[in-house]
Amino acid sequence: MKLSFENLKKTDFAILAGVVTVFVILILAYFGANKFLFKTPVLEEKEVYFSVFFRGVTITDDKSPFRVGDKTFITIRNVPYKKIEIADVQFSPRYTLIVDKNGNYQPVIDVSTPSVFDFLVTVKDKAKVTDDGAVVGGNKVKMGIPVILEGQKYKFTGVVSNVQLTDNPVPQPEPQQEPVPDPVQPVEIIGNGR
Repeated sequence: MKLSFENLKKTDFAILAGVVTVFVILILAYFGANKFLFKTPVLEEKEVYFSVFFRGVTITDDKSPFRVGDKTFITIRNVPYKKIEIADVQFSPRYTLIVDKNGNYQPVIDVSTPSVFDFLVTVKDKAKVTDDGAVVGGNKVKMGIPVILEGQKYKFTGVVSNVQLTDNPVPQPEPQQEPVPDPVQPVEIIGNGR
């Protein structure tokens, strides 16, 4: 039995045209997407320091889970990357405001949340620099993007609060690793109010 175009109906032509159209669209989309991905050229590679802010972390241990010089596994925008080095750690307990006898507001440690702290952890890595900023692990690193830092005993989600690129990083003094403040310390008024 010979197949001829005379035996094909109009619906057969419509189905064949639809399949060819979808196939062409997929090919164009694939090559167009790849072309777009490589549109932004890499200008240079630099060392990048970026700070991650963690608000309201609950810790009942007597020391900070983050230590300068340790490696922490980072996930940027829900994309796992790799372990990178912690360059700096700062933390403080939660504060609240009270009124002193002169009517001035003074910040004091909030004893109602004794195990809650805010952390600022600075990490460093190599970054590819484009016209649109620093790229680490295939992701743009900008203030406000979500980041997860994970270690053997912790996994916290924060946001990038600062990004700095450098050619020759200035050695920073290694901060003292202080223990987490004792939550039962008496409340002290900070400032010059009386």
